Amino acid sequence: MQRVCFLLKVRADRIAEYRERHAAVWPEMLRALSATGWHNYSLFLRDDGLLVGYLETEDFEAAKAGMEATEVNARWQAEMGEFFESLDGARPDEAMKPLTEVFHLA
Repeated sequence: MQRVCFLLKVRADRIAEYRERHAAVWPEMLRALSATGWHNYSLFLRDDGLLVGYLETEDFEAAKAGMEATEVNARWQAEMGEFFESLDGARPDEAMKPLTEVFHLA
């Protein structure tokens, strides 16, 4: 199982709404994530907008590709893109660059 951690930055003026959106993620989005291999997926948000994402998956590239092929992900990414800083035209899911793991205590 691959452990994946990534960082994004939520715009300061959108933090409250970002929290609200994630309190009610669309059921079809949750089903798509599970079906495409996203497990133990968590998002942590600091008060300044730093977002830390963590998930476990057999193959991160395959899990991302699986989500990219879904219609619900296209809709979700289109709506959520405006919440983030520094995407440089990329969708949020395209900007998720895994951090290098340097230590793990099992």
